This record gives sequence, structure tokens and C-alpha cells, in this order.
Amino acid sequence: MYVDYNKVGKNIAKRRRELRLKQYEVCERADINPKYLSCIETARSIPSVDVLMKLCDALETTPNQILLGSVCEIEKSQTAPIVTEKFSALSPKGQHLCLAFMD
Repeated sequence: MYVDYNKVGKNIAKRRRELRLKQYEVCERADINPKYLSCIETARSIPSVDVLMKLCDALETTPNQILLGSVCEIEKSQTAPIVTEKFSALSPKGQHLCLAFMD
């Protein structure tokens, strides 16, 4: 099982637009950096639980609505290619750290 953070970001942006709020307005309500919200909405950053809760409060919604459709099952046969792709995208230092973590 994994979370599709691209979907999470799209759900946050969709809710923000439904409320006709600008990013900076949501950031003021949630007390987060505007650049961080932009990165969350485009799946370049993963929000912590604390930030997710602040965003839900600012967007007058629930975590369920933001996470709806973002949790996906992975079949065993799909795991290896996903791991390989993510591992390949790491820097050499990140790969070393990942291997150490797995050991």
C-alpha cells in the first residue's frame, strides 16, 4: 500500500479552488510557507501529519477528503519496478544510505 502524493496535492489544490482561495491565503490560515504549499500541491514535497491537519483546518475539510483516492494497493509483482525506479533516482549518497537502512 502506498500514498499517491500527486493525488493528495491535486485534492488540496481542488479544495482551495472550490473555496476560491489563493495559495497565500491558505498559507496564512495554516501558518505555512507559500513555497511549501506549492510544492505539496505539485507533489514535490510530502506534508507531515501536522501540516496536513493544518491544511485541512485552513481548507475547512477533513483528512479523509484530502486522502480520498490517494491510497493505493501495490501487487507484489509491481513492487520491484517501483523500488528500482525510486532507487535509481537517488544520488549515490542516497543509494548508500538506502542500502544501509535496508541492511
